Amino acid sequence: MAVLQFALSACAFAPGMKMQPSATLPVSGATEQAPAGKLPVPTTEVTLSSIDQISSEIQHRDDASISTLLAHAQPYTVGPGDVLQITVWDHPELAAALGAQPPADSRTYDPPPGFVIDDKGYLRFPYVGSLRVDGMTVDDVQQTLSAQLGKSFHNPQVTVRIASFRAKQVYVDGEVRTPGAQAVNDIPTTLYDAISHAGGFSPAADQSRITLTRNGRSYDINFTKMLQRGLNPSKIMLRPGDLVRVSAREENGVFVLGEVTKPITALPQRSGQLTLSDAISQAGSINSNSADAAQLYVIRGTGKDAHVYHLDAASPVSMILANRFELQPKDIVYVDGNGLVRFSRVLSLLLPGITAGLYAGLVTK
Repeated sequence: MAVLQFALSACAFAPGMKMQPSATLPVSGATEQAPAGKLPVPTTEVTLSSIDQISSEIQHRDDASISTLLAHAQPYTVGPGDVLQITVWDHPELAAALGAQPPADSRTYDPPPGFVIDDKGYLRFPYVGSLRVDGMTVDDVQQTLSAQLGKSFHNPQVTVRIASFRAKQVYVDGEVRTPGAQAVNDIPTTLYDAISHAGGFSPAADQSRITLTRNGRSYDINFTKMLQRGLNPSKIMLRPGDLVRVSAREENGVFVLGEVTKPITALPQRSGQLTLSDAISQAGSINSNSADAAQLYVIRGTGKDAHVYHLDAASPVSMILANRFELQPKDIVYVDGNGLVRFSRVLSLLLPGITAGLYAGLVTK
């Protein structure tokens, strides 16, 4: 009888996720803000004001990244590997310096006829010698050559153009149709151009998760939000050496656990957006037989950065909030079970012990 009474009283200790504002997570060590072994986890109720605050913080973060990348187009500057076509009018003998024409079976990546800038940035030209041109614009090269040739010719007329752009590249990787390197030429390369030249987004692309890496620093770009706010991606100018990576949607899913029809990893839409209601819908909705709809949680972040958002989804009106609450990659959506379910689970764990105790009592008698 004592064993049975213990089992019936187990409902008072049934496991669940009834989180309170003072909820804590166990950690190793102590913090200055909490007792040793405890880490305070802030809990926020999902309301219209809290949703607006979260959206404002995300927008501010995105704006900070975009504002750094917005710039005006800069003229192209030549560099090692570029091939220049140089014409000195009325002096055809200088054209012989172009060298022989490439053979008929030449490879596609062989340079066209012209003057190649060497790996140290120098250009060799008759009557001028070695001239450092790395970092100069075409106009600068033309003026410098005219000045140098003026020492040997009377008022030389020089024309310079770039025959082949080989010095600078940008790289597009990830979920685009044709990833790879793209040559930078005298037409400024924008973010929109780079993605278009790569064949556009693939079906698996998350358009809200584009990372631009420049000089060892990464910038997050939400392509979808930019278009929604009327910001033109063509205003983001790429620089030589930039790496643009488009994430896959499967990399940015969220986990839906607890009392739902089918716990899954919910994936964002092609636009990259995923709301709380979308995630629950992909999981087959809340299980009406076992769930406590009033205890729906979104866990975001880990360790000291963890934050919990609570939504009382028992009322249909709360779905309006769920439809506005945008999830972030790796969020965990958890739906707690009701009291009867928790008691049933504890009882199922204790039943083997109860059965063994009753059997032992019968044997002793």
